[in-house]
Amino acid sequence: MTSDQEQLLKKAHDSLLAARVLDREEMHDFSASRSYYAMFYAAQALLLDKGLSFSKHSAVIAAFGREFAKQGIVPVDFHRFLIEAQEDRNVGDYGIGPGISPDEAREQIIRAEEFIRVIERQLGPA
Repeated sequence: MTSDQEQLLKKAHDSLLAARVLDREEMHDFSASRSYYAMFYAAQALLLDKGLSFSKHSAVIAAFGREFAKQGIVPVDFHRFLIEAQEDRNVGDYGIGPGISPDEAREQIIRAEEFIRVIERQLGPA
């Protein structure tokens, strides 16, 4: 694992911790957003394993699906998790109205935990 991958995984873990804290404080919109970023940073770390790096979120999500989910390297559900987390992030960060429910925020936290665990297994020990 490279230093950049380690740093991205640290950001993923920090974002997951922030998601948990925000959830406890009943700030569910922002919790969902941090869960998305936890997955996003982990996806970036795995993409670096193939020498791939992108500046746009949509490019990271598309490449993750193409390179890892469609190839069967990670469960295909994880690509959907990343897509749905981005949608929730958009609602949480930019939406006006009811926003993200407590159950939705907690589901994103659970998914982010699984997502990071699977990525770390793929990357191997630091």
